[in-house]
Amino acid sequence: MSSRKILLSALLMGASFNLFAHGAVTPQSIDTSELPQLGEDWLDENPYRSETGETLTTIIQVGASAYNQNCARCHGLEGISGGIAPDLRLLTPDFDGDEWYGYRVQNGAVRNGAVYMPKMTEHLSQEALWSIKTWLESISEDI
Repeated sequence: MSSRKILLSALLMGASFNLFAHGAVTPQSIDTSELPQLGEDWLDENPYRSETGETLTTIIQVGASAYNQNCARCHGLEGISGGIAPDLRLLTPDFDGDEWYGYRVQNGAVRNGAVYMPKMTEHLSQEALWSIKTWLESISEDI
């Protein structure tokens, strides 16, 4: 095998590993100062689901920005999964969907020592994370 083929094979193997594990991805901070503040203790249900009017519009805008900066690289642009990570538009807008979402953002996902998703609560506020879930719920009807 030529050295060129060996190098190409090594590059492809290295690139494919990075598709399945994040390594040192740094979540981006999100300005949530305009959102209703939720406190330190994680809430079991999406507290923004019942908001209306301009408050809801702001929550959805912050959620879309937060998603695009922190989630889209794995879960897909506009929430449309490319198959690497779950399609978050499929989360139900109820306690069950909130429970799964809360578990995952608090605990992340690690398989065989590879970090597939960091513990997002270590990087983003509860307000940012629930605004993401609210945005996802706002686009889930498009499925």
